[in-house]
Amino acid sequence: MAFGFGKKREDVHDEDDDEEEEEVDLVNFQGALNGKTADMAANARLVQAALRPTKDLITDGLERRAETIRVDIKGERAQTSLSIDGMPFAGGRMPKPQALAVTQMLKVLCGLDARLKGRHQSGGVKAEFQGTKYELSVEISPQPDATERLMIRVRNLSHKLETPSDLGFSEALRQTIRDLTSHRHGLIICCGMPGSGVTTTTYAVLRGIDVYLYSIYSIAKTSRELLNIKQFEVLPNDDLQTSMMRMIREEADVIFVDPIRDAETLQQIFSVADRICVVSEMQAKDCSNAIEQLVQWSGDRQQASELIDGVFSQKLVRLLCNQCREAFRPNPKLLEKVGLPPETKVLYRKGEPAVDEKTGEEDDPCEKCGGVGFYGRMAMIETIIMTDPLRKLIAEGAPVDQLKALARTEGCLTFHKDGLRLVAEGKTSLEELQRVFKG
Repeated sequence: MAFGFGKKREDVHDEDDDEEEEEVDLVNFQGALNGKTADMAANARLVQAALRPTKDLITDGLERRAETIRVDIKGERAQTSLSIDGMPFAGGRMPKPQALAVTQMLKVLCGLDARLKGRHQSGGVKAEFQGTKYELSVEISPQPDATERLMIRVRNLSHKLETPSDLGFSEALRQTIRDLTSHRHGLIICCGMPGSGVTTTTYAVLRGIDVYLYSIYSIAKTSRELLNIKQFEVLPNDDLQTSMMRMIREEADVIFVDPIRDAETLQQIFSVADRICVVSEMQAKDCSNAIEQLVQWSGDRQQASELIDGVFSQKLVRLLCNQCREAFRPNPKLLEKVGLPPETKVLYRKGEPAVDEKTGEEDDPCEKCGGVGFYGRMAMIETIIMTDPLRKLIAEGAPVDQLKALARTEGCLTFHKDGLRLVAEGKTSLEELQRVFKG
């Protein structure tokens, strides 16, 4: 069921007279992700009071390309904040009663219990805006002052960041993925902090496997489409190890499992990883810290050194807007300092609005990025691909710093090296790299 076919009318005023009103399409809600039908008739008063403000809130966020929309109530007012390409931006304000009503309205739209307060609830709703489909994941969290915090995560369904090509993986990195997954052996892990794109990177690694040569099975819980990957049926009494053994008997080459969060899960994976390639993800700030955590969970350094085959991590970097970026000829000393080849002839930086020489006023901002200078993000990749010297170092219990240093010596890809590749290709700027590394 779709709700609210309407237009948002914005009044435009100058000092002397009223101009014509501009019509802007509003978001169109298209049903809860859990399949429940929103009972609009039973909530008629709420719909009348809150549907329009809810649509205005979401429409503003989608127009500005927000990845998250958050509403916090402070006193008698509520503040909206947005995350756009990973950067925080202020949204609008609204009275406390309106914010409460918007939260209740979203509960109804998501098929949640609008009467339930003081407890965490999560759900989602399908939406369409200007011909683009979205999924809005909604979380409502109770606060100490008896209010509720509203968090909306936006997924643009037209952005297919699933393959290595989508994420800008180099050909060398794609070949590494193909090589790692061809041996029916070991654990391949993708790691990162929340919001870093680790799940997207994991899917890109899966997509990098040649599905025509290798049989890939999945027992991971996911809403994303897994083309040419068999979703394996887990029997009610089967644990992870039992399910993986059944897949091995069906001659799977690669198994995709849910994120690893504890020692018990890892030990079940290690019990079969000498006979099958297992792909998963975990939370860790970089590759070497992920390995350290895996070794700790394993309780057996020698086993971990033998069964961990490759670790991938990522940092998201903003892409320069290709409509307003500015080219410049870099100073040779700058190239030497940052580690770019001396033959680099041109780099790019964030564009700045031109200034009218007569009036001293800035021109209108770029229509594509709104004057931000960046549009979208891409992953910089770090890898630790196991070699005999690296396995020996892990088995000996060497600290993280030594592992990082040896990985560089062994030719593993670093964030710095992959970031400079993106700079050299004109996709991002040196200033943006510096911001990400400082963060």
